[in-house]
Amino acid sequence: MTLGLSPSLAAPARGLSDAACRWIEAALLPILAILAGFAAFALFLAVQGHSPAEFASLVWRGGFGTAFSLANTLQRAAPLFLTALCVALPAQLGLVVIGGEGAFVLGGLAAAAAGATLAGIAPVAGIAAMALAGALAGGLWIGLAGWLRHARGVNETISSLLLSYIAIALFNHVVEGPLRDPASLNKPSTAPIPAEFRIGTLPGIDVHWGFAVGVLACVLSAFVIRRTTFGFAARIAGGNPRAAAVQGLPVGRLVVAFAVAGGAAAGVAGMVDMAAVQGSANASLIAGTGYTGILVAFLARQNPLAIVPMAILVGGIAAAGGLVQRRMGLPDATMLVLQGCLFLSILLSETLAGRLVPKALRAEGVGR
Repeated sequence: MTLGLSPSLAAPARGLSDAACRWIEAALLPILAILAGFAAFALFLAVQGHSPAEFASLVWRGGFGTAFSLANTLQRAAPLFLTALCVALPAQLGLVVIGGEGAFVLGGLAAAAAGATLAGIAPVAGIAAMALAGALAGGLWIGLAGWLRHARGVNETISSLLLSYIAIALFNHVVEGPLRDPASLNKPSTAPIPAEFRIGTLPGIDVHWGFAVGVLACVLSAFVIRRTTFGFAARIAGGNPRAAAVQGLPVGRLVVAFAVAGGAAAGVAGMVDMAAVQGSANASLIAGTGYTGILVAFLARQNPLAIVPMAILVGGIAAAGGLVQRRMGLPDATMLVLQGCLFLSILLSETLAGRLVPKALRAEGVGR
């Protein structure tokens, strides 16, 4: 006697599940994009008569080859963890926020003002107050872009970018005017923060505590997004805002909340850079750290955990810039060309999303 079972019940479907295909793409797409970006840059070097192999060797040596270069790389990666979160957190709701530079400089300015004002209090309290001031400044600035998107339908990409220019202009005005330290003659800056408010280095390595703060922030962000109802609601709202609103989810409040959280992360990055490296708010804070965070976030495909290795990679490239310039005679902008190649390749790689795994390897019904 033969049972009339359908093929789908008689045997399990062969091939990769939808979840497995997504994991494969999440792992392979950034790697392929990075390789493609380096390949394009190698062609750029070869056309000019320079050796791509020598460049790769110098980047390794200058970014990762010695204990000193590795420490320099990690130091440069520390603020990138947080400025990348300024992009990745709002992206969970489908927002494209690129104004992290403004939140970064305002965070550093607010922290410097708080540190100079609160001189004399306990060091731990002073550092905490500076971090809070930086987070509030950055969070409110990017939160404004989120509110404009929610309340007025203003595109957050345009508004956050324009707000970034306003923030830099405001920073320059305040540093060169009301908060300028009279002792800063050639390079206008605010009054230096007390020495006890400076952020020290991690035990056993010449890297400041901002590195640990950045890694912890990425891990905490991943936990919130993947393991809490708040993060689940944000992902639902990002996937289909109208359906989320019909189900009663507070889409508008989620948009503003994640924009504020992203801005707060960038503001804390500004505080860390000011307190660990600069010692005061000055023009050195306007170094494109917020814009580099955009590249890191896109390389990580908005995954907070993937931000950690990508920030270290980009930090290593930046750390090797000086060595590459000296040994190969290349201009300073060469490393920016490499970053541009990487950014373009990661954008182009998005066209492969959902297509990277061949249909023959997918389980029946997956991807249809």
